[in-house]
Amino acid sequence: MVNEEAIKEAVASIITAIGEDPHREGLLDTPKRVAEMYAELFAGLDMDPKEELKTGYELGHREMVILKDIPFYSMCEHHLLPFYGVVHIGYIPDVTGRVVGISKFARVVEIIARRPQIQERMTTQIADAIMEGIKPQGVAVVAQAEHLCMVMRGVKKPGTNIITSAIRGLFRQKAASRAEFFSLIQNNK
Repeated sequence: MVNEEAIKEAVASIITAIGEDPHREGLLDTPKRVAEMYAELFAGLDMDPKEELKTGYELGHREMVILKDIPFYSMCEHHLLPFYGVVHIGYIPDVTGRVVGISKFARVVEIIARRPQIQERMTTQIADAIMEGIKPQGVAVVAQAEHLCMVMRGVKKPGTNIITSAIRGLFRQKAASRAEFFSLIQNNK
């Protein structure tokens, strides 16, 4: 659970450390606003994404299911600056054909994105949560994001996209399944 009082104190100290007055009218409520924002942005720390995947349907569907362009916003753990983009998820249901409501996958992405992290870990955690949560025959996750630490500071290269993937089960074992997934997420229609 986020300690909002500690965040308020820390933000006030940062404001002072950069040479500003935390009691100036425009900054007076900034520590409180930042604390409330961090409580929202890091809410995923206190949540288990696998909980979202408990309710499923025995439909006998044994073919690939893809959710494309799930938007997310997260925070880089190195600079506490945002990175944002989309996640694509593909899975092949278990041998019984059990599927999960599609909104559940968006919730998994949301929970995991609401943590300080790096994109590579986020992608891996999404894939692992799905594998553990619904035990499909395979899962593939691709995340594409722009990082404000690359835009606002350092190399200052806006428009640079980072793409990460995590492949499990049949997607790793069968090149045809993997190729089908990548082909379908690249299709712009």
